[in-house]
This record gives sequence, structure tokens and C-alpha cells, in this order.
Amino acid sequence: MTMKTMKIMNGLMLVGLALALGQPAWAQDYPSRQIQFIVPSTPGTTGDQLARLLGQRISQRWNVPVVVDNKVGAGGMIGIEAGAKANPDGYTFLFSATAFSTLPALRPQLPYDPVKGFASVILLGKSPLVLAVSNGVPARTAREFIDYAHKRPPGSLNYGSPGVGSVHHLSMEMFKQQTGLFLTHIPYTGTAGALNDLAAGHVEASVVVLQTILPLAQSGKVRVLAVMGPDRVSQLPQVPTLAQAGVPQVVSEAWFGVTAPAGTPAALIARMNAEINALLALPDIKEAIAKMGVEPAGGEPRELDAQVRAELKMWSDIVKRGKIAAE
Repeated sequence: MTMKTMKIMNGLMLVGLALALGQPAWAQDYPSRQIQFIVPSTPGTTGDQLARLLGQRISQRWNVPVVVDNKVGAGGMIGIEAGAKANPDGYTFLFSATAFSTLPALRPQLPYDPVKGFASVILLGKSPLVLAVSNGVPARTAREFIDYAHKRPPGSLNYGSPGVGSVHHLSMEMFKQQTGLFLTHIPYTGTAGALNDLAAGHVEASVVVLQTILPLAQSGKVRVLAVMGPDRVSQLPQVPTLAQAGVPQVVSEAWFGVTAPAGTPAALIARMNAEINALLALPDIKEAIAKMGVEPAGGEPRELDAQVRAELKMWSDIVKRGKIAAE
């Protein structure tokens, strides 16, 4: 039995335990009306696709409407705040992502508490981040890039990101801090602009989600030097991790999860956790999620708790060391 299968089975056991302990009548009748999935990003993004895919299946299986509500703005803060302030009755869930843990590092005075304001439901999955360079950079490995950058005048090399405070930006800052590099940050208003300028050679480097850069890498328009996650990826098996390249302190991935407003009954969280775990185990759901570039996770709520708490500290430390300010 694989570790992933064990995680999913443990998640399924949660709802059985809740039922065994006995639930009030209202919990046994759940759900009896429309469920809302808040997504703090625009339609078509990975988080939105996950919410719509799972929402459609849950609607079919539970025989209630599931509505995806995109609440966009302030780098995800508007949607996350809406999730925190929703009625904790088990009918509203927030499809959170990495911004959930990067925003507090940049904006200490948030209108919600990222820990006390939410109850974790499930870690849906993770997407690998990669270190990529333009073809104008002679480096073929991460170590060669580090050596090349050290020989250039400080600040003469640029890197692009989708914006200040994005996981792409902060992951490159982590890389810089661990390697002592001085690279100039060029923020864009989205991923497309950053990728276009990387391929054109207007910026020399970038940290990018694997799935978005894969077509450029496979066509030879950019070069992927290393995977920032703990494991190599099947799409580019020849590309090592940063740890394998001699930079073990730099590990970063984009993640996706589901949370509920604090105070949501544990029995209803267990019910949603078990349902999503069951869906993540279906072959067609696995295939659909894989096409999004997401490696399914699943398991118990505490696994998302651990992810969030670890990243809140990690990103806060990186922002402080780098003296990074929100725009």
C-alpha cells in the first residue's frame, strides 16, 4: 500500500469515526441546500479549475447545487477574507492556495487571521516550481548559473515574476538568500508577461510553475535548470532538484487546499474531507488533475495545517531578511 493510498484511507476513516461517535440530527441531514466554493483567483486558474471539477462531482454525488464564487483582488486577499467571514455552517468553503501563506508575510495587518480564522479541510495537491533561464544564459546547471551570476556585476542579471509577493518571487528570493546572489527583480502583472520576456531574453531567469513553462522548455525556447521541490518530475526526468544540484536549503512548491471558516462543525469538515479524499482516488479525477500540473495529496486536515504553519514562518523569515515590501 502506497503512502498516498494510506493518506486517502485515513481521510475516509474520519467521517466514519464522526458517525460512530454520534452526530446531531442536523449533521446527519447535511447537506440540505446549496454549497458555495469561494475561489480567490480568476476563472481558468488552477485553483478555479480544481474547485469546478470537484464541485461538479460533489453536486452530482450529494444532489445539491455547488456554486463556485470567484472573489478576486488584492493578490487573493479579498477572497480569503470572504472565506474567513463566511457563516461557519458547513455550506461555505475556501479553495486556498500558496497566497494564503505568502500574504501574511507581506501584509501583517490583514483583515483576517490566517491561523485562527480558518479550519483546515484538506490539502488537495502541489505543483512543482522550477528554476529556468533564457537561452542567452550559458549555464546548463543550477551550479553553473550560480557561478555565472557571481562573476557578473551585482544587479546586472534580472529575473521576472508574476508580481511582488507571488510564490515565484519569494521562491527566487529564497534562492538568492541561500546562494548569495544579487539579481534584480522585475515584477509583471501576470505569468504571461514574465514568461514571454524570459523566452525573449529580456530577463535572464525566473521561478515558474512547471506546467506553465513546460511547452517553452520542450520547444527549446527556455532552459529549465532545476526543480525546486523535493523530487524530480516525470515530464523532465533529466532535470535534477536543487538539493541534487547542491542547494539543499531551497525547497518550494505551489500548493492548493480547502479550508472552512473557523467554528465550522468538525463533523461537517470530516464529511467534506472524506468526500474529497474519495474523489481524489478516482482514476478520471487523478487524470484531470494531472493535466492541470497538480500532484494529488489528500489525507487529513492536519496535513494542510502543517503546510500552512510551516510556510507562514518560512515566508515571513524570507521577507524580513530580504526587506521586501508589498506594493
